[in-house]
Amino acid sequence: MLVNRVANSRLTTIDLESFFPEGAVVPFDLKNYLFMELILKEQDFREALKNHDWAQYQDKNLAVFCSTDAIIPMWAYMLVATYAAPYAADVSLCKPEEFIETAFLKKLNALDIQAFTGERIVVKGCSDKPVPAAAYLEITRRLQPVVQSIMFGEPCSTVPVYKKPVKGTIVE
Repeated sequence: MLVNRVANSRLTTIDLESFFPEGAVVPFDLKNYLFMELILKEQDFREALKNHDWAQYQDKNLAVFCSTDAIIPMWAYMLVATYAAPYAADVSLCKPEEFIETAFLKKLNALDIQAFTGERIVVKGCSDKPVPAAAYLEITRRLQPVVQSIMFGEPCSTVPVYKKPVKGTIVE
């Protein structure tokens, strides 16, 4: 009689691909709102943001950045967030190519790790969408204090990453 040990194992699989952000990533370059693309004039900046069509970002992810070496005051980012938040699915201070990693880290930091206490975890290795390396590092860092073990791959073929030491033993 054949026994499917994988199906009978008590492994919890985490598919990081499920943390992939939904919606398009749209750039929002602050340089376009600066005098001579270098100087932020408060009154002009506020007026430009007020008159901007924020509805175009409905359900999209906004990557806010400045492509010039201008000095941007912190309140300017806050002001952009207040206008974008009612429309955008997410707003992050990053270049568009960095948005995916930033979104993954936000979602992983919001994950209730206590739900995995004592579990044997397999972090799925194959995905159709690009999962950034930072996501694998972060899930391991967050889960390690509470889980029994962490493995990488598929339940039928895993690479051990972490195993909780037995009390009284020395970890090498």
